[in-house]
Amino acid sequence: MRLRNIKGSDERILADKYTIQTDGREGAEFKGKWNSDFFGNEHPIHMEIGMGKGQFITTLAGQNPDINYIGIEKYSSVLIRAIDKRESLALENLLFLRMDAENITEYFDRGEVARIYLNFSDPWPKDRHAKRRLTSVPFLNRYDRILDENGIVQFKTDNRTLFDFSLEQLDEAGWQKDFVSYHLHENGPAPDNIMTEYEEKFYNLGNPICKLVAHR
Repeated sequence: MRLRNIKGSDERILADKYTIQTDGREGAEFKGKWNSDFFGNEHPIHMEIGMGKGQFITTLAGQNPDINYIGIEKYSSVLIRAIDKRESLALENLLFLRMDAENITEYFDRGEVARIYLNFSDPWPKDRHAKRRLTSVPFLNRYDRILDENGIVQFKTDNRTLFDFSLEQLDEAGWQKDFVSYHLHENGPAPDNIMTEYEEKFYNLGNPICKLVAHR
């Protein structure tokens, strides 16, 4: 869900050295060189697409300093909350991109990313919008182009219809499922799992959380 516009958010995003607005004029120059030219190391890159207010990715980045994290978010009004979290934690291994995920292959090279997280993505419930779902075949094909040979996609949602659609799309795209759960927290909070803001809300309501992990 898009938040209300926050006054001054666009100005703060433009001024933040760890946030890039990929409007066709910035960011593409790092394609294939995010580690060497931005992070200055050769650590693996993990990416969250549609990171919302950033609880998930900032927690991961804090726990794993030897991994470079990139969070992608389309809306400035949401992204600014993640910037606040990152600043408070002083994380050097976390970069944000304000961009539409449809353009992801314009900014990342083949084999440049090790892992992609998709958390509680927009279900786009109308059939005519199916190609916009982040687990649709067109998006899986985009991920295929930027993931390394051992790369994986991890997806969580409380929307069973979207989850079933996602499983079907994996089959259609020829991906292999490594893990599938229709009720991740059936016996209490799942171990080694970081909850997003939405996940905490749905968990407290007793809603089943679905999760899958897949590779090409």
